[in-house]
Amino acid sequence: MDDLKTKYLGLINAASDEQALEDIRLQAVGKKGEVALAMRELGKMTPEERQTQGPLLNALKDEINSALAAKKAALGDAALNERLAAEWLDVSLPSRGRRMGTIHPVSQVTEEVSAIFADMGFAVAEGPQIEDDWHNFDALNIPPHHPARQEHDTFYMHRDEGDNRPPHVLRTHTSPVQIRAMMAQGAPIRVIAPGRVYRSDYDQTHTPMFHQIEGLAIDKDISMANLKWVLEEFFTAFFGTKVKTRFRASHFPFTEPSAEVDVQCSFEGGTVKVGEGNDWLEVLGSGMVHPKVLKYAGVDPSAWQGFAFGMGIDRIAMLKYGIPDLRAFFDSDLRWLRHYGFAALDVPTMRGGVSR
Repeated sequence: MDDLKTKYLGLINAASDEQALEDIRLQAVGKKGEVALAMRELGKMTPEERQTQGPLLNALKDEINSALAAKKAALGDAALNERLAAEWLDVSLPSRGRRMGTIHPVSQVTEEVSAIFADMGFAVAEGPQIEDDWHNFDALNIPPHHPARQEHDTFYMHRDEGDNRPPHVLRTHTSPVQIRAMMAQGAPIRVIAPGRVYRSDYDQTHTPMFHQIEGLAIDKDISMANLKWVLEEFFTAFFGTKVKTRFRASHFPFTEPSAEVDVQCSFEGGTVKVGEGNDWLEVLGSGMVHPKVLKYAGVDPSAWQGFAFGMGIDRIAMLKYGIPDLRAFFDSDLRWLRHYGFAALDVPTMRGGVSR
């Protein structure tokens, strides 16, 4: 046993890695190791010999196992120290530069528009993008035969066979948000409703999904004159210059009277400049809220009246920042996003620019 002890403690001390240490463990205390074989010999001894040799063999086995554990821990510490020395780095060095993301023009303009209307006392209202037929059409006085209710213009949701309820739709405007706001809050009310809307159309100035912002003001004594003032104040603040508007009579089912609104502009070198020149550009629809719409929303039309308007966020973003094609807003082209995107701290300045 002294020879075994000297042999294996020497081998353990000389082991250079964990694999060599495992081989030594198997040779010494494994099932077929020398210590295990010596223990099997105890059965051939007399009781007196077993009483003497048994404890000695157990003590030898424990000593070898302890030496193995200590050597394994020492090898692990040495490997860790070697790795730390090889992978050392100076954490005080500056990090690698990373390209910063940009704010999409639609998000930027939505924030700009919301801030301008907030200064005029308008709160922001939100609603679901998947709407029921009543909120999207019926409550807005849109008759069943209206072109907006046809499948070539509106995305309808699927109904199971035998389900005769009117199908839900991807909202075609944010006007349902106005209905929900009036039903929840009543009158007086002054809100804007920005958000995504969906229509079956696709070309240079139309996409199946785009962004719209609508405004609603209901009170005791509101007229078209208030509407004109609000819109001119908004465009002046948004474009950074005095903007004149022109109202043209039109028809919308949910307003009466209704008007298309043009802004003063000039066309020079293929670009549009708002607020100057002798030309006009149509930018939104508006009018006085139809009495039927007020009634559907739970507001007494004999006591309250007001105006509503709606414009495309994408369109006014194109006008302000010189973006030529609406489809590029949704192409996820990193080059386009880096060119037209905004940093988090960009602040809009006069004439449609930004300070960066």
